[in-house]
Amino acid sequence: MDFLGSTAIFLVVFLVLLVAWRKVEAKRRNWPPGPTPLPITGNLLQLKGTNISEQMKKLSAKYGPVFMVYFGSDQAVVVHGYDMVKKVLVDNADDFLDRGTFPSAEKLSKGLGVFMSNGERWVHIRRFSLMTFRNFGMGKKGIEEWIQEEAEHLVKALRNTKGQPLSPASLFNSVTGNVICHILLGERFDYQDEEYVQIINFVINSIRLESSFAGQLYNMIPRIMDRLPGPHQTMFQEAYAIQDFINRKIEEHIETFDATDTPRDFVDTFLLKMEQEKNNPRTEFTKEHLMLTINDLFFAGTETTSTTLRFTLMLLVGHPSVQAKVQEEIDRVIGRERMPSMKDRPGMPYTEAVIHEAQRFLDLVPLGLARRARRDVELEGFVIPKGATVLPMLTSLLNDSKQFKNPHRFDPEHFLDEKGNFKKNGADVPFSAGKRNCLGEGLARMELFLFFTTILQNFCLKFPPGVTKMDFTPDVSGFLNIPRQVPFCFSPR
Repeated sequence: MDFLGSTAIFLVVFLVLLVAWRKVEAKRRNWPPGPTPLPITGNLLQLKGTNISEQMKKLSAKYGPVFMVYFGSDQAVVVHGYDMVKKVLVDNADDFLDRGTFPSAEKLSKGLGVFMSNGERWVHIRRFSLMTFRNFGMGKKGIEEWIQEEAEHLVKALRNTKGQPLSPASLFNSVTGNVICHILLGERFDYQDEEYVQIINFVINSIRLESSFAGQLYNMIPRIMDRLPGPHQTMFQEAYAIQDFINRKIEEHIETFDATDTPRDFVDTFLLKMEQEKNNPRTEFTKEHLMLTINDLFFAGTETTSTTLRFTLMLLVGHPSVQAKVQEEIDRVIGRERMPSMKDRPGMPYTEAVIHEAQRFLDLVPLGLARRARRDVELEGFVIPKGATVLPMLTSLLNDSKQFKNPHRFDPEHFLDEKGNFKKNGADVPFSAGKRNCLGEGLARMELFLFFTTILQNFCLKFPPGVTKMDFTPDVSGFLNIPRQVPFCFSPR
């Protein structure tokens, strides 16, 4: 037998023994069950790299609410169902507080920022970010007025379409981007600003690529994908371009920064903290950490709110009776003469129900954001090994038939009681739950209410001529469920 033949036989025997060893080891340690992983690729063939949340649902039906899969050589414990997800995010929050493996984000963030940082670093940056947001009016009158001002610019831009079909993804990202930029950079950009439009389009494209087949493959086998050409490389190029933009804005702030003046925005507040801790060799407040924190907040504050707003309006195009009820409530509570404000929100239960139901139906972050077990933890009779990534499947809560009567239908009645009052639901977790939930939830909810009601106060949403149906299935489904970019008409009322 020649050398190549002997090598091939040895390799096959080695791989078979490795797979068998993995199965025995998992059973010996009482790890959760799951499909048998292959060397190098793990469970890539079972997960297929497309619509992973649907594949996870099928695996849960076979293996139960807690099971294990392998992304390459990395273990990931999938937690499916209301009770199990609640145990991870709330009941045992401290054991699962760290961010889990997310290779593309790790490559971009280097473990800095609010998204991928862990331990004391995360505690310091999250606490600082929350305090700064609150000081600049998150949930208060200051930010409300900025959103209302941006809503006026949005209405003007929509009127300029003269009722012609518009795919509003870029416009809505520009709008929500301006709100977060006001807080972070103290700056508002014109919707026609070429550099800003390019950055917004980079955000849209990089988020879409992250959730695409190529992006999901990267997160399963990053060491292999790093060496291959493809769309994932474009994703990184555009993400780095956004970081360069943020760095330039920080440099502009540094040139005009005065530690004796009142901070103008988030960047100034961070620079002041850097000045105060300049003699602390262990400080987390560095220029690089500032850039990556701004990057995280800019991405989160732009794309997620914009996508949710766009999808909510798409739903109303396809459900004209719901649109009519929202507009009736707007006309009755607010009228047409003044802008909506947050004080209107308690008196508009149907509108509130529509927004919550749209978020549930969108299921924006189906896998949840990955966590990591800080120690060996027992869950459902199995041991979650220390260091394992844990995926709390938010989609399993948002589509739970025990919590929502018609989980696969858009139905605002899910959030209304028999008297028509808004009712909360513990499975309504689009922003996650527990200590590491989305720190911008308050801002996002304010934006959704004010932009949504302002648009419906001024416009009727209609199909383009000759179109009678709206496709609500995601364009791509991975880290995020990204709706299709479909045009529709904003017809002045």
